[in-house]
Amino acid sequence: MEGRVCVLFVGGPEGTPSTWEVRSLEEESRVSILFGNRYEHFEYAHCRAEFGGRMLPVYRWSYRTYVAE
Repeated sequence: MEGRVCVLFVGGPEGTPSTWEVRSLEEESRVSILFGNRYEHFEYAHCRAEFGGRMLPVYRWSYRTYVAE
């Protein structure tokens, strides 16, 4: 999708995606993704790291919450 930014996820449980797309770093400084029966939360770390030959903004894992039944 045009205008989106590819970011790198660092930390979190094994199996979470390595990369993700956000609308912008300012609009989505925090990202929550559904992973199994929980949400994994990542926050923009204000740095970049190399992944696949590109320098991507880094989002670090911060915490998890569980889906309410």
